[in-house]
Parts: sequence; structure tokens; C-alpha cells
Amino acid sequence: MPHPDDKSRPAGLSIDRRGFVAAGAGAGAGALATSPVKAQTSRHSHDDHNHAHDHSHVPSDAALTAMALESVLIGKGIIDPAALAALVEHYGRDVGPHIGAKVVARAWTDPEFCAELLENGTDALWSMGIGGVLTSMIKIVANSPTDHHLVVCTLCSCYPWPVLGLPPSWYKSPEYRSRVAVDPRGVLKEFGIELSDDVKVHVWDSIADQRYMVLPERPAGTEGWSIEQLETIVTRNAMIGTEILAPQSGTAPEVQA
Repeated sequence: MPHPDDKSRPAGLSIDRRGFVAAGAGAGAGALATSPVKAQTSRHSHDDHNHAHDHSHVPSDAALTAMALESVLIGKGIIDPAALAALVEHYGRDVGPHIGAKVVARAWTDPEFCAELLENGTDALWSMGIGGVLTSMIKIVANSPTDHHLVVCTLCSCYPWPVLGLPPSWYKSPEYRSRVAVDPRGVLKEFGIELSDDVKVHVWDSIADQRYMVLPERPAGTEGWSIEQLETIVTRNAMIGTEILAPQSGTAPEVQA
């Protein structure tokens, strides 16, 4: 007997994930050659061991679904592979936590810029060539020995994409969004942060027309480091407020010129 949902399911599309991939690949076979998504196959020398097994890396369910959807959309001419590749490159090069790290490192080393950043985040970011719609509604809040800031979006997942990139999955989860507002110290403890009672916790709830980024405290042991060296220790979580950067010891990290 046909499944009740079969009438709403495209012909030939199996509910099995590999059937789904096969169907998608068939529909977009003519476009796969130009698709930026490539099959991942592990290749290495067998000189040091002797065995027989499949070395193909099996993608996750989400990756398989994305590959199938991409091939279908390309095959139907709905999306342009070149435009998709450009979008991926944009998020890897022009937005992301590495951009936020540049902002933080400069604020640590340039008091005048730091003051402007906290007073008017939009103008300060524009002075670094970081612009766009989302930077026109951003506020930077600074951690200190007496104040700790934590960013959330209780309604959905509003996030400062230009400086932090794509939000992590936990930031969008209902558990994080609901608990931060009522028990921020408990949430911070689960991230490994235990604050003393004399440190005040500030929760900033992002909305459509207002985003936030945390300026973490500069760790001890980084005196004399260059901006480029400081950038290497700034993390996405520290700019959300769920991480405190650890003190550094030893020599400064090497950075490529």
C-alpha cells in the first residue's frame, strides 16, 4: 500500500538518504563537473600497512543533503556554480571571526581606536574597511575585571555576521537562547567560566536592528606582541562572551608575513 505521504513526494525520490543523493546527482549530473563541491576521498601510501578497505570518506547526513540539493538546483539552472563558489569564498575571506580578531587586536594596541570602538562601533569598523548593513547596527561591549558580557538572541539567531561569520549551532539552539536570559552564570559555567560574585554579568539580547560583539580582556603575557600575533589568540567564543582568553606564557606565536 502506498505511504500516505507518497503523493507529496517527487517521483523517484527515495526517503533513504543515499537514494536522495542518487536522485539529486542524477538530476544535476550535467552540472556536477562545475560544482564547487567535490567528493572527498582519502588517498595515501600503503607502503606501511597492508589492508583492503574502502578509503572513501562518507559525508554526514547534512553534507549529503546539501550536495544533493546543490546538484538539483544547478541542474535546473536555479543557481550558478560560479556565484555559489564566490559566496563560499566571500564567507571564508571577507567575513568571519578572523575579521573580529583584527578588530580586537587593534583595540588592545590602540587606545584611541578602542575608545571610538566602544563609543561608535559602526564608525570604528568602517575606519577599518568593515562595512555593510549589519555593521550599521552593532554595539561593542568590553569585558573588564568587574564586568563580563554575554551575547544572545532570544528570539531567533541575530548575530554580527561581518565580524564573527556564521553563528555556531549552539548559539541558535533553543536551550542556549532560553537559559542565558535566566541563568547566565549557569550557562557560563558549562562553558568552563566560573566568575566570582563581585563580577557583574551583562546579557545583551540581539534583535533585528541591534547586534553586539564582546571585546574580551587582553590576556596577561602578551605585552609587546604585534597586532598580527594578538589576532591568533582571539576566538569567536571570546567575542560572544562564552570564553575568557587564557594568560600566555613563553614566546609570542610566529605569524606569516
